[in-house]
Amino acid sequence: MSKKAELIEMYKSEMKSKMGIKTIDKKVFENVVTACGPSIYQKDACKVAAGDKDEMKRVKKNFIGKKLGVTDDARADKAIAGAVSTMGKSNRNKYRAIFYYLLTKELKKSSVFK
Repeated sequence: MSKKAELIEMYKSEMKSKMGIKTIDKKVFENVVTACGPSIYQKDACKVAAGDKDEMKRVKKNFIGKKLGVTDDARADKAIAGAVSTMGKSNRNKYRAIFYYLLTKELKKSSVFK
């Protein structure tokens, strides 16, 4: 099994066991993981620091704005808050791939990754 496939399985397990997410759109999720690029393999970059305002600005600008095409700040902020809530505020392992998948679902932009 490739490293990427191992990470995908680990992410899915995390979503099901720790976040209670019952159904995962496999194709969309795998394409979100691919869109994360090499960051999923790097110890620091594979996680999102939701408490870091600068990082959240980058997520909003680069992923939500550029990748998903959502430019409404209020809508983006609501999606970020929803993803943080789903993952758990105290969860220190907010994996970027899961966070981006949750944003994609919150914003109803799965078509971007079909």
